[in-house]
Amino acid sequence: MIITLGTSWCYEHIATGEIVSNCLKIDQKEFRRRRLSVAEVASMLKSLIARNGGKEFIFTVSPIRHMKDGAHGNQLSKSTLLLAIDEACRAFPDRTEYFPSFEIVMDELRDYRFYAEDMVHPSEQAADYIWRRFADSVIPEDEKVTLAERVRELKRSMHREMH
Repeated sequence: MIITLGTSWCYEHIATGEIVSNCLKIDQKEFRRRRLSVAEVASMLKSLIARNGGKEFIFTVSPIRHMKDGAHGNQLSKSTLLLAIDEACRAFPDRTEYFPSFEIVMDELRDYRFYAEDMVHPSEQAADYIWRRFADSVIPEDEKVTLAERVRELKRSMHREMH
């Protein structure tokens, strides 16, 4: 399983304490927005891994910036996720690994030309670079030819004639 985490901010239903998804049918005042702690995120991840005994996991943190809370708030959120993933990976070292997509953008591609016009999302060039690094790290060499063929087939299937 490949799991990409984006932010440690969540919405909690005040009456039940339950972490919820987007719910537009209930008044906003019934929810509290808060940042999960490292322990909370790590507990959720470890529970997910434990419930899926036969699965291996690759975790990553999205390089997309969540700027609602400013640059510092984004960094705190991403740091929370990084620490929680590290804890989960140490608890299940034989079934988990971490792929550094966040770090690739922040440290290797650390230039705004690798961001889209909104300065929040990675550019297509950055996404392609991350994909190549990911594929190199997880796809066995003998399967890369098959992958390249499937990519060509996909591109052909998406082609539309102009006339």
